[in-house]
Amino acid sequence: MDKKIKYLDLKAINEPYVHAADKVLQSGWYLKGDCTCDFESAYAEYIGTKYCIGCGNGLDALTLIFRAYIEMGVMQEGDEVIVPANTYIASILAVTENLLKPVLVEPDFNTLQIDDTLIEQAITPRTRAIMIVHLYGRCAYTERIGDICHRHHLKLVEDNAQAHGCNYQFSILNSQVRKTGSLGDAAGHSFYPTKNLGAFGDAGAVTTDDAELAEVVRALGNYGSAKKYIFDYLGRNSRIDDIQAAILLAKLSRLDADNQRRKEIAARYESEISNPLVRITLSDRASVYHIFPVFSPRRDELHRYLTDNGVDTQIHYPVPPHKQKCYKELNALSLPVTERIHREELSIPCHQAMADEDTTRVISLLNAFE
Repeated sequence: MDKKIKYLDLKAINEPYVHAADKVLQSGWYLKGDCTCDFESAYAEYIGTKYCIGCGNGLDALTLIFRAYIEMGVMQEGDEVIVPANTYIASILAVTENLLKPVLVEPDFNTLQIDDTLIEQAITPRTRAIMIVHLYGRCAYTERIGDICHRHHLKLVEDNAQAHGCNYQFSILNSQVRKTGSLGDAAGHSFYPTKNLGAFGDAGAVTTDDAELAEVVRALGNYGSAKKYIFDYLGRNSRIDDIQAAILLAKLSRLDADNQRRKEIAARYESEISNPLVRITLSDRASVYHIFPVFSPRRDELHRYLTDNGVDTQIHYPVPPHKQKCYKELNALSLPVTERIHREELSIPCHQAMADEDTTRVISLLNAFE
């Protein structure tokens, strides 16, 4: 058998950045130091926001946003947040951890993102926010969503865990291009090692243009303290450390190039995969392809077939959030589009460490599946 094609080769991706960690280790300063400040400043500039606040992970980033809005009086327990039904469970955990109510809205199967034609019918007098999730590296924002938030006075929160570097081009505003993470009122980012911009462990961040929100988020992640030993909030310990910040800062300079390589591989998949049993949804050239999903009614057979032929794949995700035991109050919901996605989705390798011959082999195997 040919060599195994890994779903993601973290060793190859991370090897050039080990020196960044060594430099911090030798400095003797590991938390709330210059590296963290430098990364927060650079990432805010890259995303296009005034503020970036590092935190422990992506779930904390989203949780702290909603907690801050509660502390600011913008929301209160029992308020509703519209969330895409097709998402990773962390998006919903951030809502329920703050005793807010998630209202699940189906995706459009062609885009895999929240269906903006279904949002307004889900709005009630208790709705305070819409969360969009840039799942798979695709932009979930639409100008229709922006208009809905404006007309109904709703906060727009972005889950940007999977879309670092993804652009959105407005059809108005002189065709302005902005990055995901700067499109709403606030955004949560994950730097889990498998992300397009990945740390060597857990790390996350919040980006926003809202000065008050930024201040409250930073305090909440520092035990509730904005001034040493003075605690205005019942906070938590959720801070990025200097080692992760230094690694992310080094990687940030290569992010656009790494994303471009993912796009090149994806373009081949989209043009050369021709098997009717392997469906590819609508192309999104703005995508940064954190995940390249294909869909098949025989997903599990396809998964075994590729595994047997030396291609590592993953499923994102086998069980949708509303069918998880932890959300038994949602288990009775019927969300057929979401359920179909989770039943048919298979993620194939698509990352910057892949060789051209690996891409060719994946395509050949997919086209030979019968």
